[in-house]
Amino acid sequence: MPEAVAGLILAAGRGTRFGLEPKLLADLEGRPLVRHAAEAALASRLRPAVAVLGAHAAGVRAALAGLDLALVENPDYAAGLSTSLRVGLSALPRTSEAVVVLLGDMPRVSARTLDRLADAFAGAGHAPAAVVPVHAGRRGNPVLLNLRRLGPALAGLTGDRGAGPILAGRDDVVEIAGDDGCLYDVDTPKALAAPGYPPRD
Repeated sequence: MPEAVAGLILAAGRGTRFGLEPKLLADLEGRPLVRHAAEAALASRLRPAVAVLGAHAAGVRAALAGLDLALVENPDYAAGLSTSLRVGLSALPRTSEAVVVLLGDMPRVSARTLDRLADAFAGAGHAPAAVVPVHAGRRGNPVLLNLRRLGPALAGLTGDRGAGPILAGRDDVVEIAGDDGCLYDVDTPKALAAPGYPPRD
């Protein structure tokens, strides 16, 4: 893969809808929820892999122990997702041309999907602004962002939002076929414990 594509795991949120237990530390198949996304990133070709911590930073750091990740903390995590995205982007090497942004509460995203996003970026021939997975007619996550095209706009994000508003209406976004893991995130204990969920790759 000639382009330098990094992985960025956003794991700073409070997860208030989940209840008293920190969501990203909830057990799924014997491992903390956040570790699933991190392991997928490391099983892919995305390098480097950076995780942004914030709420419950000590616990999340322990949950990710032993993994080849760069860990950075966002002291302003309570101000919303955009702050974690900016902190994570600032931690990437200048050689990174694009980044795949993973959400720490999406445990069924596969390394294969991550590699397919990077492959689509490399093979598009015209350096798209983004590559997004689509499943059942819906755009999902994770999303690959072209740092050369979107860097200034990403730096200007505020509040509890990611890159969605920046990508809306653009004609230089490539869509690829995704699986159901691209649409599944864990918001509540009920979702985590529901029969048949999280969907398996």
